[in-house]
Parts: sequence; C-alpha cells; structure tokens
Amino acid sequence: MATRTPKPQRRNQVLSREQIIDTAIELLDAGGEGALTTRALTERLSTGSGAIYYRVGSRDELLDTATETIVTDALAAKPVQRAATPEDEIRTVALALFDAIAEHRWLATRLTLQVVRQPFGPVTVGIFERIGRQVGALGVRQASWFDAASTLVHYILGAVSQNARIDGDTSTAEPDSAEFLDATAAAWQALAPEDYPFMHAIAGQMSEHDDREQFLTGIAVVIDGLTRLG
Repeated sequence: MATRTPKPQRRNQVLSREQIIDTAIELLDAGGEGALTTRALTERLSTGSGAIYYRVGSRDELLDTATETIVTDALAAKPVQRAATPEDEIRTVALALFDAIAEHRWLATRLTLQVVRQPFGPVTVGIFERIGRQVGALGVRQASWFDAASTLVHYILGAVSQNARIDGDTSTAEPDSAEFLDATAAAWQALAPEDYPFMHAIAGQMSEHDDREQFLTGIAVVIDGLTRLG
C-alpha cells in the first residue's frame, strides 16, 4: 500500500508580520533572492500563502519591506562620542550601511533599486535625511545641499555595493578575501611596467588594504571636498 507523505503541520498561533519579515531575511541571507519563494516561506512558517500575502503583500513588496527593515536599523546607529561632530555622524551611518550590506549580501542590489525606483520611499528618504542634516552642519550653503548630500549618498552606496558579492553571482563559493587580493596584486605586478607604471606602484597596497579603512578614507575625502563648497 502506498504511503502518503505527511503534510507540514499548520501553526496554531497567529502569524505576525514581523515573523514573516524575519524569516524572509533568513532565506535571503542563506541563498540570495532566488531562495525567497512563496513555497520556501510557507514551509518554513508552516502556513498558507494566503496568510503571507495578507500580511506583507507580494514577493516584491516583501523584498522592499525586508530592505527597509535592515536599513532602518542601520540608520538608527549613533556615534560612540557624546559630543559627536557632523563628520562623526556621517561616518557612523556610512559604516552602519557598510556593515549591513556585508552581513546581508543581497541587500546591495535591493538598496540600489529602492533608491533608483523609489526616491520618495522610506529607504531613500531615510538615508538622505540622516546624511543631509549633517551636510548643513558642515557649513555647506543651502543652495548646494542637494548636490552635496547626493555626492555623499552615491559614494556610500556605490562603495558598499562594490564590496558586496553581487546577488545572482553563479559562483558556488565565496572567494577567500586574502587570496583574492594577493592574486590581484600579483596579476597587476605581472603587467608590463613601462605600460602600467601606476598599477605596479600600487600593487603592494592592493594586497594589504582593508576595505573598511579604504571606505572611511573615501568618506573623509568627500567630506573635505564638501566643506570647501562653503
């Protein structure tokens, strides 16, 4: 007699919106956007698809909500110093976003999409508000606030996204960072020095650099430039 595969038990307690979002983030962290399916969610949460759609909407809406949840937490970061300067505030939020994308690799793509497609949405508005307030505090004249804030935001998002593994990458394993940097430096060193003198000069720096420190150096350079707008 054929046996039936038992169906997963449905949960008796009420499923909350937060539980769905947290589970979605877990799936995304484990396997990228491809891992976030209705089937995977329903199996993990022992519920039906109707309950998920009712509380969070479509898959795209869930992705947007997961992005907003992580970014909101990052934007809540505060400087350690009590008397924080505008530069401290900018570095704090920039590093919070850097670390969030380092932890949630899929976030880089979704964050970029949010900023491009929804400049009026909570993610874009939240980032610009937190950064923009400090632009004024740096002494930048109001007529240049938009350009100044946009420059900072674009640098931050571009840099953190570049350091993240691009979602959809078909490689099966995350490359070892030290090995990758050493191999890159060696490849640059192997270039003809008469044709690529600059690449030869920085090859050693490439293998020894720290992504976070390089990121902060870029922030400092941008801030220094903004203060000259006056």
